[in-house]
Amino acid sequence: MREYVAVIDEHFQIGEVAESVGLSLRTIRYYEEIGLVSPSGRSEGGFRLYTESDIERLRLVKALKPIGMSLETMGELLEAANQAGNGRSSSSAKRLEEVLEVARHRCDELEDRLHQARDALEGLSSKKTGRRV
Repeated sequence: MREYVAVIDEHFQIGEVAESVGLSLRTIRYYEEIGLVSPSGRSEGGFRLYTESDIERLRLVKALKPIGMSLETMGELLEAANQAGNGRSSSSAKRLEEVLEVARHRCDELEDRLHQARDALEGLSSKKTGRRV
């Protein structure tokens, strides 16, 4: 179930974003520092304000982290996707496809490793019970 956060003129404050996405304030600030994501604005009091688009970008980064993609590569992926989506260049679309292919390959590798781990656990389980599966 999706968490809903308070909206200030369709913008969300960093604490609300952190809770919604499941990242720490420190992580979000670090991602901003390295240029991976930027708040869309600031409140009159200077608080970072994020749009739903900014939040989706953070969710994507969080989702790609487990496949071992570097933050630099994630930045390239996000930039290429943004440029390709805006129809800016065919080279961006090509770069996006290249990075996506690497990510898909990494997912396949992880699925293979997970399958091997499950097989190993099943083997241990059958030894424990004396059954062969």
